[in-house]
Amino acid sequence: METLTAAQYFFVYNAFSFTLATMAAATLFLWLSRSQVAPAYRTALTVSGLVTAIAAYHYFRIFESWSAAFSVRDGVVTATGLLFNDAYRYVDWLLTVPLLLIELVLVMRLSSSETASKATRLGFAAALMIILGYPGEIATDNTTRAIWGAISSIPFAYIVYELFVGLGAAIQRQPEGARVLVNRARWLTFASWGFYPIVYMMPFTSFSGSSVETGLQIGYTIADLIAKAGVGVLVFMIAVRKSAAEGYENGVLAGAPGLPADGSPAASHVASPAAGQPDTHN
Repeated sequence: METLTAAQYFFVYNAFSFTLATMAAATLFLWLSRSQVAPAYRTALTVSGLVTAIAAYHYFRIFESWSAAFSVRDGVVTATGLLFNDAYRYVDWLLTVPLLLIELVLVMRLSSSETASKATRLGFAAALMIILGYPGEIATDNTTRAIWGAISSIPFAYIVYELFVGLGAAIQRQPEGARVLVNRARWLTFASWGFYPIVYMMPFTSFSGSSVETGLQIGYTIADLIAKAGVGVLVFMIAVRKSAAEGYENGVLAGAPGLPADGSPAASHVASPAAGQPDTHN
């Protein structure tokens, strides 16, 4: 790896630290918020929190590896001899990228058969995209990098097709209050995923040496923040909107037994007499 400047080293160092904290905080928020939505959407929040939890773990390992690969003394960065393990990032993507698509399908609450079909196909395509991109990421020449990048774009194109064509009709069936948010989640997923290949092609730009490494790490980190924590918050907002449209307030169905129509705690737990039966309390 090319020698980094102190500014480059700490830029990446602080980006990893910030992302680790963000992913951990997003995990807690998503899991603790499950009780605020209808039961049908709690699985989506569980999966969304799982995405950020996996990302938090891997960013901890990435952060550790980056710190171990370099030492800084008197403003001079030197390599320690330990290689920075960037494979953590691809292991993370292999697990989280399929789950990102699955959480979006789950929060849309399609039929059971449609949910299983789309989650399976999109999850497989996402995993295939990551697997095919890794040989190019570790390649030492740009030709090999370009070939594997082009091959991995095939499943990516299929995912884009499913997001905008395959799920198009399903999005139109969403409640009006949630439809805009679902569409935003779709576009945000596309935009953040479209940013990954741009960063992937960084070695083909006029940048060189340590600037390429810095650009790769910062670019991938920004995309991860948007695709995981950002989309996760949108999934929560969609779940809240859809829960409200279905008559739920703070995760409780308004007018459910033991609760008045406004969802506030019942004033009394004494059951009323059944219809046609005398009131023995009088």
